Amino acid sequence: MVSRASPGDAPMPRAMCGRCRRPQSVCYCAALPRLETRTRVVILQHPRERDMPIGTARMASLCLPSSELHVGVRWDDAAILGANPILLYPGPGARDILREPPVGPVTLVVVDGTWSQAKGVVRDNPLLRALPRYAFATPEPSQYRIRREPDEKYVSTIEALMHVLGALEGDAARFRPLLDPLTAMVDAQLRCQEERPSHRIKKPKVERPPRVPPELVARAGDLVCVIAEANAWPYRDGEPSPPDELIQIAAERVATGERFVGHAAPRALSPSTLFHTELDAAQLTGTPDALRAAFAAWSRPTDIPCVWGHYGAELIGLGPRLDLRAAAQRLENRRLGALEHYAPTVDPARGRGLRRLAMHVAIVRAWRALLG
Repeated sequence: MVSRASPGDAPMPRAMCGRCRRPQSVCYCAALPRLETRTRVVILQHPRERDMPIGTARMASLCLPSSELHVGVRWDDAAILGANPILLYPGPGARDILREPPVGPVTLVVVDGTWSQAKGVVRDNPLLRALPRYAFATPEPSQYRIRREPDEKYVSTIEALMHVLGALEGDAARFRPLLDPLTAMVDAQLRCQEERPSHRIKKPKVERPPRVPPELVARAGDLVCVIAEANAWPYRDGEPSPPDELIQIAAERVATGERFVGHAAPRALSPSTLFHTELDAAQLTGTPDALRAAFAAWSRPTDIPCVWGHYGAELIGLGPRLDLRAAAQRLENRRLGALEHYAPTVDPARGRGLRRLAMHVAIVRAWRALLG
């Protein structure tokens, strides 16, 4: 009796070729040539490339029976490199191997991996860095159409070996068959991609906010950069701290340069407040509520407060506002911390609050310039 798999059963594993390690349906072994070389070829493969189904290092080792394929990232044994080793790797000081091939038999050392991986292997191995370095500009476009290279001048490992062995052994035509298995693999892969049904579910397009807030141009006259300073007590584990109190508001209209600067006295001054805010105790007079009222009187109904994060805005009690830190994170595509790290500008005005205000203004003006 032959049992049949039900629709819910897991799919049967595909039959694999033990030589090229590809599914038998896309095996390229029939296209593999056998090319003997006078040049000893040593391929040092990054471990992450070992199981890449479309990698060409193993393909090259199958075509070149006298070649050696080693997997790893640390190479301390000079015996692996053999006699007269040279390194095929671009960079400062590399000679063009197609125009100036070395004289005499050499061991050709090739690092296989992504360009980032290969760079790390060469950088971290003094044994490789000490080798004479060679490179070349490819005389023809790459046939590796299923893998994007960072530059059109770059080629796959097997293509590099085709060009370089032809130069070292003076017979470029003899090594052209190295392209046969590459072409077979690429064609099979592209054919499978065309035949494979697409099961992707199209997700509704989500409108992302613009990288730079459009208000910076559309309502330039309403932009007001606002900074708030607080009397903040040190936090101690297990001990309650007094609430933070508003002691300074500094604001500037970006379009006109008009400023508001006001202060308030806390109920009890924290020992670190004057150090962090760079203010004098004599400046701190009045109450936080009176300071908020004075700022509200200076403000206009159409103002768009520009703040860095939520802390200062909540100290003042601001309503709708433009968060410059959130906009900066979208613009830079990374998380940001303190304002001073993003806008290291120095304002001659005294005190941290006014200096930070100048940083706000500088950011807004720079972004407005981006929008024209």
